[in-house]
Amino acid sequence: MKLIALNLPRDFSEQNLEKLFNVHGNVTACTLVLDDKNGASKGFGFVEMEREEDAMVAIEKLHGTKVKQNKIRVKSAQ
Repeated sequence: MKLIALNLPRDFSEQNLEKLFNVHGNVTACTLVLDDKNGASKGFGFVEMEREEDAMVAIEKLHGTKVKQNKIRVKSAQ
């Protein structure tokens, strides 16, 4: 299941994003969206999880939590 994580800290890396979700299940793909001009994070990314059940748990556990000073949003990316 593909998820979108919004309002991530601008200094967050793909490795950080994967670690955040790996706690809740197997991550099969992880992509942080970067600005084409300067390569900086745009503050959101996509995570694909192997099992839909794990993805639903990740949404429940991570949506609305604080990462550094940012309150992140996590939802299904349809």
